[in-house]
Amino acid sequence: MKLDVVLGLQWGDEGKGKIVDVLAETYPVIARFQGGPNAGHSIHFEGKKFVLRSVPSGSFRKGTINIIGSGVVLDPITFREECENIKAAGIPLEERLYISKKTHLILPTHRIIDAAQEASKGKSKIGSTLKGIGPTYTDKVSRVGLRVGDILAPNFHERFEALKAKHIEYLKGFDFEYNAEEHEQEWLEAAEYLKNFKIIDGEYFANECLDTNKNILAEGAQGSMLDIDFGSYPFVTSSNTICPGACVGLGVAPGRIGRVYGIFKAYCTRVGSGPFPTELFDETGEELRNKGFEYGAVTGRPRRCGWLDLVALKYAIMLNGVTDLIMMKADVMDTFDTIKVATGYMVNGEPTNKFPFDTQSEIVPVYKEFKGWKKPLCDTKSESEFPYEFRVFIKFIEEELKVPVKIISVGPDREQTIIRED
Repeated sequence: MKLDVVLGLQWGDEGKGKIVDVLAETYPVIARFQGGPNAGHSIHFEGKKFVLRSVPSGSFRKGTINIIGSGVVLDPITFREECENIKAAGIPLEERLYISKKTHLILPTHRIIDAAQEASKGKSKIGSTLKGIGPTYTDKVSRVGLRVGDILAPNFHERFEALKAKHIEYLKGFDFEYNAEEHEQEWLEAAEYLKNFKIIDGEYFANECLDTNKNILAEGAQGSMLDIDFGSYPFVTSSNTICPGACVGLGVAPGRIGRVYGIFKAYCTRVGSGPFPTELFDETGEELRNKGFEYGAVTGRPRRCGWLDLVALKYAIMLNGVTDLIMMKADVMDTFDTIKVATGYMVNGEPTNKFPFDTQSEIVPVYKEFKGWKKPLCDTKSESEFPYEFRVFIKFIEEELKVPVKIISVGPDREQTIIRED
């Protein structure tokens, strides 16, 4: 059996939650492999909406096993709230959710450090969600972090106090007011709540699933252009969001990777600071934001909007070894007369088709224009109903990217998904 991977090819918010929910119908195991509660994966079905932060998006499918992998960082308070919301909808989450012992824990003081660090940067802020993600990964790399398996230890409280003390000592270097005890009791109670779920040796469990003919669908968070090594550094997240991160985050060998589903919007969005070559600052950008409801699922922050960027998309496809493309939100542009796609850059006056190392360079996109389809896509039930202009748009993207677009989403509901025949 193979480990298939779903990941975002842009700056996050591509619609991974919906697609994992759709694909989960044919996968017995779904696993989150990196990121934390800065993720916001939205699921729409039967007139209901759920926003998942740490829980895998397959949790609403009966009979599935859902794994929170070792590469994830978990905030017990946020996690408990998320689980209780899901359970209130009648979902038997305790039966479906497994947590790796090696998953790192976000402490209340991690959030404080996150806020203190961001405040100290002044105008150079990276746009952190202030969820404590970066400081938790820092502790992981520094080999001082707490993990889910530690809550089973008899001296867990001592370990918690020791790490908290390190954080308080570190915070002395900031001019920042805080109360380290404000959420401590709530956090400790939420950490105890984790014991309601199956706490496992994640790497053994994942490999045993594959060895016993259970395919795994690995669910990425954020997007490829936010990868800590290959994204638009330093405006990136703190984990590896690209395909190899699934191997590291779940403890599965690279040879077991099967299909790689790369998700992209028919336009681009970004939250927070950082380069965005095709960003629109005009009425068209505002129209994309409003029609696409482009506001963060977790933070509520308005997303920056712009045209589709094939330079960045080709780069992400190369990094991930994408086998299947999935296009989201083309329906947002139903009323546009003209649609643009960036096919190259001028970087400091020189033409290039590569994403530059220096993302602070002057990057000017080179566009190709398309005639808009001017027909609603949201009610289409099959590919045969697509307008001619939309077919031209899809064909151009496939020819440029040299990867087939296998799935097209024409609305937020799981039923508004068209799977194209080979």
